[in-house]
Amino acid sequence: MISKKILVSGGAGFIGAHLVRALLKDGHQVVVVDNLSTGKKERIPDGVSFHLVDITDLDSLKPLLVGVEAVFHLAALPRVSFSIDHPIESNEANVKGTLNLLVSAKDAGVKIFVYSASSSAYGDQDILPLVETMPARPKSPYGLQKYIGELYAKTFTEIYGLPTVCLRYFNVYGPGDSAEASYPLVITKFIKQRQNNEPLTICGSGEQTRDFTHVTDIVRANLLCLDNLKIGRGEVVNIGAGNNQSVKRIAELVGGPVEFLPARLEPKDTKADNSKAKELLGWEPQVSIEEGINELKQLAGLL
Repeated sequence: MISKKILVSGGAGFIGAHLVRALLKDGHQVVVVDNLSTGKKERIPDGVSFHLVDITDLDSLKPLLVGVEAVFHLAALPRVSFSIDHPIESNEANVKGTLNLLVSAKDAGVKIFVYSASSSAYGDQDILPLVETMPARPKSPYGLQKYIGELYAKTFTEIYGLPTVCLRYFNVYGPGDSAEASYPLVITKFIKQRQNNEPLTICGSGEQTRDFTHVTDIVRANLLCLDNLKIGRGEVVNIGAGNNQSVKRIAELVGGPVEFLPARLEPKDTKADNSKAKELLGWEPQVSIEEGINELKQLAGLL
């Protein structure tokens, strides 16, 4: 593979840092843009050109795109709960920030813009698995904002000829996710509670299901977008394991006593149809939920 200059927004974040390390390993020149609002500078490896810049600041962002061939846009203010509590702040980052990066990429002549989209755009659907052709029904500001990003990406392809692709992630987990975040993912939260000898707290009945997808599988999907002639037309592609698990089942795999809390506003079930990812990217998930949770338990000293 020929070395490229690649910009990763949100490269100090959980998924972004994994992607940055993989790009470096493949010999690429990596530029990271992150305001460290949720990212951590210690996640950024040596050999990376790091810029402490907020993507909502267009004037500071644009010069960083000069000579960049590919953009992986992961920067966001994530989590459904945060967006419900802070809709204005999350919209600024997730919508305005995305638009700024698209404008900068267009003006710089970027060859591929890979947008990290979210399965939260689906909301509640009557049928599973979730297929990209289903109408979006976001149930939160975050889901709506991430969906708007998809529409912007496709629009920039159609109007300006900027090649884009939107990868809809399903419930990403794995090493390096922070349990100290205001709204940690359920697997991360359970591992931390088990470490602290606390009960695992389940919101609602625990029957709600999620299509938990390991971060290394997510990274591989991104890498498969480079030099891929099958994409670049604003496609939306599910990146999910296609094997949904109930929150109760996750608690059983982590182990320990549980405590039930009031339900919160969230879709009841998610499960990806990932056949489009196989067709366009040659991607299939490789890490099972049992392997992934055992890896986290081992890292946490629970095995």
